Amino acid sequence: MNVKLRSLHDLDALKRVLEHRRQEAEQLRQREREAARRAQNAATLFAQAVGPVQPLKAHGRKQHDLPRPAPWPRQRELDEQAALQEALSDEFDVETLLETDAELSFRRPDVSPDVLKRLRRGQWSIQAEVDLHGLRRDAARERLGAFLREAMQRGLRCVRVVHGKGLGSPGRQPVLKGKVRAWLVQKSEVAAFVQARGSQGGHGALVVLLRG
Repeated sequence: MNVKLRSLHDLDALKRVLEHRRQEAEQLRQREREAARRAQNAATLFAQAVGPVQPLKAHGRKQHDLPRPAPWPRQRELDEQAALQEALSDEFDVETLLETDAELSFRRPDVSPDVLKRLRRGQWSIQAEVDLHGLRRDAARERLGAFLREAMQRGLRCVRVVHGKGLGSPGRQPVLKGKVRAWLVQKSEVAAFVQARGSQGGHGALVVLLRG
C-alpha cells in the first residue's frame, strides 16, 4: 500500500482501516471454520446412525426409464362437477316464463322481442343440432346439457333441438317436448328459443339462440 502520510492523524486513520479489515478477515475465517465443523458433525452423526456400509457391486444391467403415470383428468373432473351443479330440474314451472303466443316462445328479460321475430323468420343460420327424439327423459336431459356446453365452447349462436312430436308416446302426448322447454329455460346460456318452422321440424323442434 503506497500511501503518503502527512500527519499523525493520517497514520491513526490508516491503522483503524487496517484493523477493521483484519477483524473482517478473522470473522470470515471463523464463519468458515464453524460451517466446516457443523458439516463434519453432521457427517459423523449420519455415519454413526447408518453404521458400516459397503458399496454395491455393478450389476451390468441397463436402467430403463419407468413409464410416467397417466395425467389426472382434472379438467374432465371439473366439467363433471359443473354438470352436476347445473343439474336440470323436471319440476321447474316453465309456463310462467313462456310468451303467451300459440308457439310458447321464450326470451330473457334483457333480450329484445324482435329477436323472437328474427328467429321465427330464420334470420339466424342453424349451426348445429341435437336429436333427442326417442330418448328417455334422463338420457335426453344429459345429452341436451352436453350439447349446449359443447356449442358454447365452439362459440355457436344458433342451434336446433329436436325433441319429436310425441306421436309414439303413451297417449300420443309430447312429454319430452315440455321437458325440453323447461330445461332450456333453466340454462343461463340460452337467450331465447322459438318453435321451428315447418321446414326445420315444426312442432317437433326448437330453434335456440345462445348468448354470445
